[in-house]
Amino acid sequence: MTPTSEKSVERKFIFEFSNVTSDDKYHFEIPVHIPFVGNIQELAQRLITLFKVPVYIEKDLEADLKSFVDQETLHFLDNIALDSIKRGQNGEVDVEDIIKKFERLYKDETAEYAAPRGSTDEELFATVYHKLVHSPALEAMLQVEHSYSIHVNEMTTHRDDELDALTERQGKEMSHLVSGIGEFSTEAEVNSLAARHCEDQNMIQAKINSQIDSLQETQRREYREWLMKLLEEQAEEASSVTPPTPSPTHIVRLITNEASSKEKKKGSNELETEVPSNPSMEESFTIHLGSQMKQMHNIRIMSADVLHLCKTHLSSKGGKHMQPQRLQTALALYSNDLCGLVLLTDGLISSFSGTTKEFINVCQQSTEFHFPPIDDQLEKIREGVKETASWRQEHWSAENLLISGQQWRRASCSGALRTGDVYVTRHSNLNEVHVVFHMVIDDSLRSSDINSRHPAILGLRNVLKMACSNDVTTLTVPLLLAHHMTEEMTVAWCAKRAELVLKCVKGFMIEMASWGGSELKNLQFVVPEGISDEVFVSLAAMLPSVFRVSNPLVFKASSTPITPKSN
Repeated sequence: MTPTSEKSVERKFIFEFSNVTSDDKYHFEIPVHIPFVGNIQELAQRLITLFKVPVYIEKDLEADLKSFVDQETLHFLDNIALDSIKRGQNGEVDVEDIIKKFERLYKDETAEYAAPRGSTDEELFATVYHKLVHSPALEAMLQVEHSYSIHVNEMTTHRDDELDALTERQGKEMSHLVSGIGEFSTEAEVNSLAARHCEDQNMIQAKINSQIDSLQETQRREYREWLMKLLEEQAEEASSVTPPTPSPTHIVRLITNEASSKEKKKGSNELETEVPSNPSMEESFTIHLGSQMKQMHNIRIMSADVLHLCKTHLSSKGGKHMQPQRLQTALALYSNDLCGLVLLTDGLISSFSGTTKEFINVCQQSTEFHFPPIDDQLEKIREGVKETASWRQEHWSAENLLISGQQWRRASCSGALRTGDVYVTRHSNLNEVHVVFHMVIDDSLRSSDINSRHPAILGLRNVLKMACSNDVTTLTVPLLLAHHMTEEMTVAWCAKRAELVLKCVKGFMIEMASWGGSELKNLQFVVPEGISDEVFVSLAAMLPSVFRVSNPLVFKASSTPITPKSN
């Protein structure tokens, strides 16, 4: 009954009722603020409790109260409208300004009257790319992208080689100076040398990174301009089947220089490019899941490095051939069949160490033409994490999160993510991945006592929900919730962890049918490289037993009745 805004009026509600056992009349009155923003039923119950009136008048009270509120609200709005009309007639308000505001709101909120909005540059480029990638120009487009990747990969390799050589040289200088402390050097000189070494490394890294960023920006601009020109040429020469030759001037030069440099290095038995290697062990199954309407899914388990699935490997044939996986990735980029990957990481969103650093290095080996660079995406995520941390600090507590007070304070101050949190990055320059789900984990996963309520397992559920809600039909999941083998991963540990993950994922997939969205057609489970053959065979045998489907019993009907024999 308290007003929620200043523009309200107070009206008295009077209710009369009689006693059942006598003819006595009773009544009470209360102030009600119009417009009323509460609940009629709740207000009626409060009045019955407050005035201790009989409960048999509840329906009459609710009906009268609703009628009173409706009538007074209508009168209140009518008075406001009449007052606005009078002020407009007296010239107290600018009618033209109101008409313009009303017209603007109509155009902004009603699609029928909205002004036609042109496509943005990103939408236009996506449309052009999707049209050309499903045309005979596909081979030329992939060839151009591959040639760009060769040049970027050369610069990143040059940067890493220079940093490694500088680190080795600085290590020798530091060792020599440290060994002579007290004889020909002091601690101050050692500290000064360490600061100078750090500055030299930062300077070289910043210089080469700036060159790489400039190169990628140039490639991105030239590639977009070339695609636009290619579409215009196809429109002009609609009858021609053969696509135009790639027009960027330095593409042929890059391929030629790359081929000649490889020929020179062959004499010294040096291999510059990396030849992709298939997973050493893998098994595939087809299953049916669902309570009533069975859905078919392809399940695969393999032993591989998770970053190997992301990296685009250059061939050793002069750099002129790309992997077949790039073809599928390009065709499905703007489609309803996206490929996702669950990448385990820490909660710092840092590019200086760990799996995130290795993943960033893989992303930077080629130019991202369709989405923001990985550094920009991570920076935007860091800004969003700050808002998330402040919201959690206001609404949650250490008791709700089941963590210690020290961990709570440290996480709140740093703005770090917590175990089970997931952030997403988009990519078009990776090998078999379009979307990467970065799931935060901690050392608690080293234990074998985790259950289905662990934050990492709940994080997997959120990943599957995001996947089926955003057209991700192929998802790769680390089966052991780890990317590398460690000492505590015994045979029993691996079997227990795999059984937990498989059963939980199966339950999530069955639940996924009620979520709507796309259907998860392909599910890949990855175990770390270096796992023994015996453990892999046992995990592969566990998969069909967990994802088992009961077979129906079939009875044969006979036309002649069979009567039991009497003794």
